[in-house]
Amino acid sequence: MNLDDPEDRVVAAGEYVLGTLDASLRAQLEARLATDAALSEEVYRWQDRLLPLSSRAGQAQPDARTWDAIESRLRPPAATPAAPPVAASTRPPAANDALWQRLRRWQFTAGIGIAASVLLAALLVFRPAAPVERYITLLQAPDTQRTGWIVEAAAGDTIRLVAVGPQASVPAGKTLQFWTKPQGAADPTSLGLVTSAGPIQVPAARSPAIGEQQLFELTLEPEGGSTTGRPTGPILFVGRSVRI
Repeated sequence: MNLDDPEDRVVAAGEYVLGTLDASLRAQLEARLATDAALSEEVYRWQDRLLPLSSRAGQAQPDARTWDAIESRLRPPAATPAAPPVAASTRPPAANDALWQRLRRWQFTAGIGIAASVLLAALLVFRPAAPVERYITLLQAPDTQRTGWIVEAAAGDTIRLVAVGPQASVPAGKTLQFWTKPQGAADPTSLGLVTSAGPIQVPAARSPAIGEQQLFELTLEPEGGSTTGRPTGPILFVGRSVRI
């Protein structure tokens, strides 16, 4: 591997961070890091890419047999008879062989791809759910500023209308209608009729959007609701949402 070759430098820096470089090339690379700023930057880039993988693995204590196996591999090997010459047809490729260099690059690239796939899978499986945005609105009477209803809204969930205390009876032939108008919307949207003082819940998808400063109101409409698609009666309670 030639550290002056741009492709080899990228591969060498990645293998250095992974710890898979052979001792000789590792020594060469470490010697150049002190004076080669571009090579140092490449090593830092690989650290930024690969080190987050380590945070996905929990700590584990190897058992005694594993430590014994490691120690046995670290001991100098006993002297063995010289092996017979290897036939040319089965000789491993030399480290500077062009075909071998391309193979190392493909192996390294494949390894990085597998590692990236594992990280992506971990992120998809173990990523915590995004927090749900929730909003609350106090609906107050325009003339007295008395809070008569509370609206609880959660993006992607529901809009809940809850009465605060006893409510005045609705005149015969009339009904309360629940409306909303998000910031930037051209027209209000009906969320349905209010037929009781108990909690009323509608899907958040009924509203064009859920957000801050969203207008909610209750109006007094003819029995059956507005026939125009817009509020026609007096506003009994109104307010704007705030995020909680």
